Amino acid sequence: MQIAVLTFDRFNEIDSFVVANLLNRVQGWRAFIAGATDRIESRNGVLVAAQRPLEFAAEADAVVIGSGMKTDAIARDRDILARIRLDPALQLVAAQCSGALVLGALGLLEGLPACTDQFTRPLVEKAGIEALTDRAFVAHGNVATAGGCLSAPLIAAWMIARRAGAAEAERVLDSAAPVGEAPAYVASAMAAIRPYLPKAADAA
Repeated sequence: MQIAVLTFDRFNEIDSFVVANLLNRVQGWRAFIAGATDRIESRNGVLVAAQRPLEFAAEADAVVIGSGMKTDAIARDRDILARIRLDPALQLVAAQCSGALVLGALGLLEGLPACTDQFTRPLVEKAGIEALTDRAFVAHGNVATAGGCLSAPLIAAWMIARRAGAAEAERVLDSAAPVGEAPAYVASAMAAIRPYLPKAADAA
């Protein structure tokens, strides 16, 4: 299982790093930071070397689109969008916070509501996408969105549950949960994603 974590200039570190770390805790899985350039600078000046180019998204089994301070501009950049080829019929695709703008620009949210953060919500609505305000995670088939920086584990858990089963998702969440709070943390995260899991994945 190979995952492309699409990461753009001025990205939010929590989005890209947390989801990649959790996905890489599954044996045999590899999550890669994929960028439009060889080096990417976070919103706080952290420089990261891209492990894969954006084009890697086309061959990945799953794709995560993180957020950042320039995501609105990315969603309007035809050259960058042309480099991102996604196929929800074959891939799991998820976006966090302003990453929903990129999903929308790629035509993957037409007629579908999305989760996003409070700052991006006006931009999402301006793009004609209904922004959900009562939950942090929603999925429509193989396409999911999450809202809030700390919703990254929900994306990871959903992807893991979909491809490796709910038990494995719970194990990974437990391995990262705050000490002494694991049962409640895992239960809360699984409750958020469980409505969007096929019965077979939920029982696995």
